[in-house]
Amino acid sequence: MRDGGSKDDSLGLPADGPDNADGRLRFLREHRLAVSVVAFVVLAAAVTIPVVLDGSDGEQACDQVSASTRTLVDAPQAATEALDPGDDLARIGSARKLLAHSNLCGDGAQILGRLVDAATGSPAPGRPHTLAQGRAAYAVAAAVHDIDVPEGLAPGLARMVAEYVVDAGENRGWGGDALPGPAVPPQEARADAEGRTRFGRFLALNEAHAVFGYTDKSLDVDAGIESLVAELSKDPEAFAILYDAERANFAHYLERLTDNGGDPDFPPQARSDSQSVPSTAGPDSDLKEVADRIGTLMKHRARYAMDGTIPDLAAFDRSVQRHTRGAFRPAGKRQDSRPVMGDIADRPKSGPIDGDLMDGRHQLLPVLDAWAKDRGVPARRASAMKQLMDQSYVRGLWLGA
Repeated sequence: MRDGGSKDDSLGLPADGPDNADGRLRFLREHRLAVSVVAFVVLAAAVTIPVVLDGSDGEQACDQVSASTRTLVDAPQAATEALDPGDDLARIGSARKLLAHSNLCGDGAQILGRLVDAATGSPAPGRPHTLAQGRAAYAVAAAVHDIDVPEGLAPGLARMVAEYVVDAGENRGWGGDALPGPAVPPQEARADAEGRTRFGRFLALNEAHAVFGYTDKSLDVDAGIESLVAELSKDPEAFAILYDAERANFAHYLERLTDNGGDPDFPPQARSDSQSVPSTAGPDSDLKEVADRIGTLMKHRARYAMDGTIPDLAAFDRSVQRHTRGAFRPAGKRQDSRPVMGDIADRPKSGPIDGDLMDGRHQLLPVLDAWAKDRGVPARRASAMKQLMDQSYVRGLWLGA
């Protein structure tokens, strides 16, 4: 693969030219060892090489992606190893060197987006995320925390968030270094004897999970998944990817509930009726979060249109429409499968978009209505579910706007 930067300039050697030829040879002879060491470190670490463009034409400095970084795109295991920070985050610096760039030369942003895909994504349908991939996903979010994501990288980062759609939703707002770490193995995500788990419902039994809410103050590491979603929402393709994943997850979730909108895995409670928790309490909380996240996406869109970040809202919406995969509807009968997160996000569409795509409420509530009708959900229960989702959507749309 090609590498667009000047290796001599990147290593600080004298420029080419007849006047400098002797100087270059003398420099190489006198500093042969130093040059060799620098070249080896650059290639072995697979980091980006800074390249400063000629300022005479008004162009800004940009970072050139190295040839060794490009090779990771076609080597998923090596890509995961390059971004995996370890349980103690000791190697988080490698992810930052690879990804923390606000301005990349040429196709560098797209290459890094493909690198993120290779390092964190399921290689095939049905394949669960490994613990190393979960840690790598956490490292990606932490590495780009609070930077201006360069154009071209946002879709790749959005695909990573979609690949971990359950984790990205469940871990919002946890915070703190008391959490188990940047990722947990499958056994730590399973429900306890009372049916409780902090990692979500209906999880695949053999899948590791990224813990995006984990922080390490001693290393100044914070994945900041909410701020990442806000940053990605500026890009119409990334917005479409995130929106599709949330709507696909909503359909996936509904079709696993009981005909009363309850949790089928909810165990009997050995407590008095006055202290018992209904089987609908967990789903109610989850559905509110789904509605809140979609409302929040629409809040970002509105805010960016108001402050000029999105200069042409109609053009932005048309681009989102082109990139969206379609509508997602739950099955008419309850499903008891437990697909991996990547398969949830890649759920086949059920048809074209009905109505205004950017009316998030319309993309949620009619889906709930159709599900309730197909499943014979009691009217009182269906109405309560609809009300709590409507309220949460509005809260997400307006809170902090």
